[in-house]
Amino acid sequence: MISKKKAAIWGSILVLLTSLITVNVQLVLGDKVLVSRKVFEEYNKFSKLYSLKKVIEENYYTKVNEEDLINGATKGLFEGLNDPYSQYMTKKEFEDLMEYTHGSYSGIGVIVMPGEDGLITVVSPIEDTPGFRAGIKAGDKIVKVNGKDVTAKEMDKAISMMKGKKGTKVIITILRESKEPFDLTIKREEIRLKTVKSQVLEDNIGYIRITTFDEKTAGDFKKNLKELQSKNIKGLIIDLRDNPGGLLDQCQKIADELIGEGTIVYTKDNKGKKEYLKSDAKKVGIPLALLVNKGSASASEILSGAVRDNKEGVLIGTTTFGKGLVQRVKPLKDGSGFKLTIAQYFTPNGEYIHGKGIKPDIVVEKVEEQLPKAIEYIKEQIK
Repeated sequence: MISKKKAAIWGSILVLLTSLITVNVQLVLGDKVLVSRKVFEEYNKFSKLYSLKKVIEENYYTKVNEEDLINGATKGLFEGLNDPYSQYMTKKEFEDLMEYTHGSYSGIGVIVMPGEDGLITVVSPIEDTPGFRAGIKAGDKIVKVNGKDVTAKEMDKAISMMKGKKGTKVIITILRESKEPFDLTIKREEIRLKTVKSQVLEDNIGYIRITTFDEKTAGDFKKNLKELQSKNIKGLIIDLRDNPGGLLDQCQKIADELIGEGTIVYTKDNKGKKEYLKSDAKKVGIPLALLVNKGSASASEILSGAVRDNKEGVLIGTTTFGKGLVQRVKPLKDGSGFKLTIAQYFTPNGEYIHGKGIKPDIVVEKVEEQLPKAIEYIKEQIK
């Protein structure tokens, strides 16, 4: 009979990661607990895990930390999905994630995702941050941090290593295309994300740049749009280049301002159930162009697909990143948490863009020619 402490620890892992059972304690007799057959059978599936833990604790050459073993086992369950977007996070890792979605942290200012090659891939550097100024580009692979090898399996650890006290330095080793790896020494700064900025371009064309979708993005977008409308803009360009995505609800609120009554996106879960995000009849009602590139991912692609499929504007630039999966982020009682891919998403016309991205209506390969092309397109529409 196992101890109460160990039973509680391993029982919590089962409850957390299988989400299949509800523990109904029927009777407590001293140090023994009677549970339902269903609970016992579910627990028994993980008996190997518990047995190996015991072997490690009794035979490993030095003392082991039980919490580290539990975190490693829990992470391993998520890694068994072979899905780079699903992961268990320790309390510190989960706090870092929440810190980013709130819009500020201390680090170098790059957005990364696991690459299909198993390497940490830069989706985009955030404008006006140390990483951006150091020359990090979308598509770069981060292979070392401070001389230590890192891979997509250790992405959270690598991100934590890249963060640090303002003013301190970190060495990032970059692999770019087929070239030899090279080092960049970057001084960390307080990264305060201003995700939306705008201006009026020539011929009264409005321009809004969205760098990511955090908790304040939709509100800031509406403020900027209202200010531009007060200046009687005749057309609008929304720049989503190198925007790695973010919170779906923020994307939904922005799409609702642009496309009129229709479907923004729909998702499909493992049971085939579809859920549709809809917009109301309100829309800007002026010529619209979205700038995109290979650094435009996730929520940026949802917004792009919504505008394109509802025929409210055109996409200009290069093919987007190609992330068509939806994650749910959930905190746990001990401060840890997890991300789990729960559905695929499809553009309003039913296109599944995962792994292939969205090809723009007007392809413009050269970065310096993309905005001028968007201005030219809007001018033609407002003649």
